[in-house]
Amino acid sequence: MDSHEAALFKLASRPPALVGWGFTGVFTRYLDQGSNQLTWLRDALGSATALTDAASEAGDTDLELGLLRMTGPKLQAAQFGTLLLATWVDFLHLADAIFRNCPMCSVEKLFADLHRVQGMMEPTLADLSSLDPERVEAATLAMPELMGSLTREFDTLHRETRSTMKLGGQVIAAMQALEMVAMISTLKMSLPRGPPAAPATLGVGLVMTSGGVMVGSRIVVSAEWVEMMRRLVQAGVISVPAASAAVLIQGGQVMMAQGHQDLPKGVRDALGDSPEVRGMHETGRAGAGMSDAPKHHVLPQEHREWFEQRGFKGDMDIDQFCVRLEQAHHEAIHGGGNWKLGRTWPGEWNQMIMKALRDAEARTGRMLTRNEILRLVAKNMRDYRVPMNFTPGRGR
Repeated sequence: MDSHEAALFKLASRPPALVGWGFTGVFTRYLDQGSNQLTWLRDALGSATALTDAASEAGDTDLELGLLRMTGPKLQAAQFGTLLLATWVDFLHLADAIFRNCPMCSVEKLFADLHRVQGMMEPTLADLSSLDPERVEAATLAMPELMGSLTREFDTLHRETRSTMKLGGQVIAAMQALEMVAMISTLKMSLPRGPPAAPATLGVGLVMTSGGVMVGSRIVVSAEWVEMMRRLVQAGVISVPAASAAVLIQGGQVMMAQGHQDLPKGVRDALGDSPEVRGMHETGRAGAGMSDAPKHHVLPQEHREWFEQRGFKGDMDIDQFCVRLEQAHHEAIHGGGNWKLGRTWPGEWNQMIMKALRDAEARTGRMLTRNEILRLVAKNMRDYRVPMNFTPGRGR
């Protein structure tokens, strides 16, 4: 992200090209696109870091894992959002090369091309920046196909510019400047190698070796990266499709847009794609038919102010601590279908948890800390068989 931010700053501070065009005026909006991405990406990573720090202080294994799972959508959004940011910077570098080396190229066409590419990226970026688990997962699944489309756009714009330069009799140095953009591009692993008329197919498969995942003779992700992703997948933090989509994209396999099933067995196994892992993912954040299941606030909403006074704000707001439960289970822990009658039962979740917390404060003679509250809540969640797969709920 730092390198992309530096690239955007450099492009913004460049004087206009000799042809009189640069990232000023109507083209400023395209630099702003990159700056806006940087803002939400840093917020997502900051939020994930705060949750990770909280998990390290949890003092309860199940609770620690539950807090780490809360970082999953943020990490996935940041991972793929950064990839789209790098891709957008590639297009801006190409546009800058066109400004400086192709005076006969149509500025109006370049503006329209960038606008079209921006429109292709915006829906996915909106889903990723929402940090909503279901929207992030849907955007993740669509990423290989989107990267394939962006690769074709980049390749088409690059080839059209080369043709225009040849027709205009440009010098070799200008052609080399344009070629350099393609060499340093994030998309270089995906650009078609065949003749222009050939379809952009990539038949080379991915294989797992002791050094990592390879395409042809080139390592595309290291063994350390694979091991890290495998552990995150098994813990339910990162989904199997997200890890698989990253390997497909890094390996230049963006034409294989069918998800992790298309990966060779060795790569799937390396990522932890076993029945156990698939089952864990499906019963996790929003899978296995649970997308419409009610969300249960484990920290009662009517006592929001009480929790805020004890540190549950921002990334640790009580709305972040919801779990999806089957309708019958949700009604049962609230004392049945009639919530008014349920609240008269001492074992009803809200009544029980607040009594336990207040009794604990009375014994200690002070306000409980956030971690003390979470540990006590985690114990009761185990007693009530409430899973610690937290998902954001609806706020006030």
